[in-house]
Amino acid sequence: MRRRTGLAIAGVAALAWGEWLNWRWSRALVGRSGGASAAVVVLGYRNPQATANLINRWRVRAGIRSIAADGVHGTCVIFSGGATSRGATEAQLMADHAKSVLEFDGTVLLEDRSATTWENITNVIPLLEDVDRIKIASQPAHALKARAYLRRQRPDLAERLVRADDYRPGEWMGVKPLLALYGLWTLRGLRAEERKVSL
Repeated sequence: MRRRTGLAIAGVAALAWGEWLNWRWSRALVGRSGGASAAVVVLGYRNPQATANLINRWRVRAGIRSIAADGVHGTCVIFSGGATSRGATEAQLMADHAKSVLEFDGTVLLEDRSATTWENITNVIPLLEDVDRIKIASQPAHALKARAYLRRQRPDLAERLVRADDYRPGEWMGVKPLLALYGLWTLRGLRAEERKVSL
């Protein structure tokens, strides 16, 4: 009985920890920039199949709902991701999913050359020059990494970052502890990169 109680408490603690870390990451390196125009950058994930995979489908949903979060008219969605093993790009697969499944009929731009998160940010910068508000949609740790990369590459544009709607309490709850562990590992690598740059 005690063992079962202990396991239950540990499980609840792990879920709460994962939830808290993802919540915290979703609010890091963002401000409250205002303005009439906005862009949501949706980052692609490895996609070997002919249609958007589970992770990319979720990222597209998070990107689309990020538009409605603040009601800015004229928001464009930028899908970013390069070629997959099937030849189509992650950007195109995500755009197809947004239009055919989610029936999104807003403005869509494609950045289809990137193979890494650093390249995602490098290659979308020209599309963000004239935008007042920038949102990056992905899993919270990954989006935070991308925001840090934008801050490193273009601090002036990073000042326009605002929060995307890519964190919701209870969403993906069962895997949030795993996402949190992966996020800690990813962000540790980011801190190591930053230390090298500062040397």
